[in-house]
This record gives sequence, C-alpha cells and structure tokens, in this order.
Amino acid sequence: MENILVEKLNQIAVVTINRPTKLNALNKATIEELHHAFGSLDKDAEVKAIIVIGSGEKAFVAGADISEFADFSAEQGRTLAAKGQELLFDFVQNLATPVIAAVNGFALGGGLELAMSCHFRVASSNAKMGLPEVTLGVIPGYGGTQRLAQLVGKGRAMEMIMTASMIDAETAKNYGLVNHVVPQDELLEFVKGIAAKITNNSSVAIAKAIQAVNANYTDGVNGFEVEIANFGACFATEDFKEGTTAFLEKRKAVFPGK
Repeated sequence: MENILVEKLNQIAVVTINRPTKLNALNKATIEELHHAFGSLDKDAEVKAIIVIGSGEKAFVAGADISEFADFSAEQGRTLAAKGQELLFDFVQNLATPVIAAVNGFALGGGLELAMSCHFRVASSNAKMGLPEVTLGVIPGYGGTQRLAQLVGKGRAMEMIMTASMIDAETAKNYGLVNHVVPQDELLEFVKGIAAKITNNSSVAIAKAIQAVNANYTDGVNGFEVEIANFGACFATEDFKEGTTAFLEKRKAVFPGK
C-alpha cells in the first residue's frame, strides 16, 4: 500500500488516505488500494467497525486527481465513473462492516462522494465540503448527484452542485450531511468512541440493518420487504440466541458474530 495506511486496534480499523502533498486526492491507484483494504477488513472477523480519515490537518480528500482524466473521451469518462463506483463508492456503501468517515478538513468532489458513501459522517470544526465539478465542465460522477440529494434534500443538493459552493461543518450538520462536529484535535478519538459502541453490538444484526436501510434507496427494491426478510433471518443466528439469552439472564451479551 503506497497511498493508504491501515491500523487495527480493539476491533476498530482506521484507514488513513496518505497523500498529503496532493491533499489526499483520489487517483486510480488510491481507489484500488482502498478497495482492497475495505474488502480485506470486511472479511476480518476481528474488525467490527472501520474509520476512514485523511492524513494531516488540511484535507480528508480534496477531490479526484484531475491530471489523470483531463484528456479523456466521453467513453473513457463513463468507464472511469462506472469503475470508480464499483470499486469504491458503491462498494463502501454496501459493506457489511460499518464505515464511518472522519472528515478532517476539505472534503471536495470525490472526497465528499467518498464520505457520503460511508454509513455516516463526523466532521472536524474546520471541515469544508462541496461538489465543485461544474467549475471543470463536468458533473459529480462517483454518486454525488444521488447521495447528496438523499442526505440533504433535492433543493439543497441542486444549489450546492450548481453553485459549486463549499459549506462549513456546522452548515453540513444542519443539513444532515454530518452527524457531529468536533474540534479537529478531538475528531479521531470521538469517532473511535462511536465505533467502540458499535463493536459492543451484534455484527450480524448490524450487517442486516445496513442492507435494509440501503434497500430504501435502491430502485426497484421494497425496503420494507428487505427489513422483514432480514429481521426473520436474524432469528436463525447465534448472535440472536446470545443476545436474547444475555438479556433474560441480565448480563452483557458476548456476540460470536455468527
């Protein structure tokens, strides 16, 4: 891994995008590395939650690496967007392991799209977020037009995309784009605290809940039916047996993750 760092401790993995001289911009190599890292962590039974953050204090991810696609044709552009969504953005959204974005500094273009593909977001007080693609004569291509509208509503998404304006952390919180805003020097520990709460719960049930919530935003899928099916499936798991037994025995559950 040349562009990312991965640390694991107490069932929590921290994935750091480590291209500080490029403000952690996403190039093809970084997207590939993130795909492999998230895939590996998702298969690791010891990892119950993943945090993704940018290195340094300036940026989470300041965008995509424009130099890689400035001379692309229309077909190459379509392939770039499709491949990126397959490898990273859709991949993260549908990961069974919860992924939390710790947005430290700028999250622009592909950076905001990565943060939005995570299951939820926490921002540092100096964070700035936006989708400035129209200033380059292109639109967001990694799910930005879809996920931003889902998170903040159609009108606000239209305004942000059309004006290419950045919003600050408090505005993002008011919009529902991030869940919390904390001082930058407290960001990672704060997010680790949330992740630690997640690790106390059933990873099997959490994976089923992720599927059910995502189903509501998937065309042609009835989210209520997915919820009913996943609710029923939980009854056949060892986690359900442990959780209900622990409750009746008035003790803390120790979930096997099965």
